[in-house]
Amino acid sequence: MSTPSGSPPADQPPPPPPRRPGPRSRTAPNDPASKFTRAGALWSALIAGFLILILLLIFIAQNTASTAFTFLGWHWTLPLGVAILLAAVVGGLITVAAGTARIVQLRRAAKKNLSAVPR
Repeated sequence: MSTPSGSPPADQPPPPPPRRPGPRSRTAPNDPASKFTRAGALWSALIAGFLILILLLIFIAQNTASTAFTFLGWHWTLPLGVAILLAAVVGGLITVAAGTARIVQLRRAAKKNLSAVPR
């Protein structure tokens, strides 16, 4: 029962607040399966990388037809799978170069702004 103001009567103690689960309730603290390690991350990355390489090898093996290419007066032939893979790698390198240039630009600006702040 409660009084009209919403507070419990004087003879009853207020109800305890709801309990939040502590960090130990999720996993056991000494459970080795729940620990994240760099070696485990490296192992997972290696497995993923090898799976991607296997898929790329299958792609290249299935696309072996020679195709003629012409660029700025140069003429050459490559297997189609190699040409597509080469184009993807060059596109990725251009993206990395643009991102690196932007990071260097932002670092220089941050360094310039940091040195201009009076202490």
